[in-house]
Amino acid sequence: MLKKYPTRRQFLNYGKLSLVFLLNSCSNSLKKIKIGFQSSIYPKSFKDTFPSIWQKENINFSKLKLEKNKTKLSKSDFILINDGWLKSINFANFQNINNLFSNNILDNRSRDFLKSFKEYQRDKLFPIGVVPYAVIIKNNQDLIYEATNSWDFLLNKKLKGKIIFPQSTRILISISKRISVKNSLNKLKEQAMLFEDKNSINWLINSHASVAIIPFSLCEKYLRVDTRLSMVFPNKGVPLMWNFILTKSKINNIVLTEWIKSLEKRATIDDLANQGWYLPFKNEYSQDKYNIKIENNNYGPSKNCWENSWSFSPLNNKEKLSLENLWNQSLTP
Repeated sequence: MLKKYPTRRQFLNYGKLSLVFLLNSCSNSLKKIKIGFQSSIYPKSFKDTFPSIWQKENINFSKLKLEKNKTKLSKSDFILINDGWLKSINFANFQNINNLFSNNILDNRSRDFLKSFKEYQRDKLFPIGVVPYAVIIKNNQDLIYEATNSWDFLLNKKLKGKIIFPQSTRILISISKRISVKNSLNKLKEQAMLFEDKNSINWLINSHASVAIIPFSLCEKYLRVDTRLSMVFPNKGVPLMWNFILTKSKINNIVLTEWIKSLEKRATIDDLANQGWYLPFKNEYSQDKYNIKIENNNYGPSKNCWENSWSFSPLNNKEKLSLENLWNQSLTP
């Protein structure tokens, strides 16, 4: 019996079907890309840069013991995380990432910060954003000048019991070291109304509090609608919160690098900086955002403030014990 071969038309149709199947397979593969992050701490302008095809997983890194968070973390291809939660993840689960960029796009500030990590950690960390802490003052224009020039303003008698501090002993200790008063840590704690992170701006707006120290990206939208609020970045510098991306999948790294490079568009850089998110890239336009010379403005830290700002390197056991002792000593009457 003669074999029946496909006609030219049938052959072309088979080819089209194969192409459609291939494209569909690729599309389905891309749809499986998952990025895990704690959604509430990222500005809208940054989340809007994610490719729409990515699946977004909201992970609460402060509650990783909960099964739903552990599951989301284990199934995510990429992870966004700030420096405060790095101790909660296992670096062995991630791939090297910094070798993806033959022409290193990171600026000196971020490269210097990476050097503070152990080699097996820094090879897997890619700095994707740095957020400065801001001082938010409510209904007190007289404090602005004092706050701009020194952290000493926090010890103003009128602020006793009216300051909302971050829920981080390390941040409070670091600020106390920049106050030129003896026993500044003890005195700072006496000024506190409460220690809060997630809801600090709401507490400031809806209570008798006068001052809050908050990451810029978490408070900028309130400044646009509440005329009672003023934002200050002390010239002596502010604490910095670093954000990193980590990858588990070698297969999807091309997609990852394309996304990272897309952030260097001028319009994107502007949008991010306006919402308190600064790209740590050596791109000239990105660096312009660190060179604002105007003091006492609502647009971000001045060049002087950036030069004096500080980051929190990983602590070794000796350093951790020293900070714990310093904090405990401040609890003694």
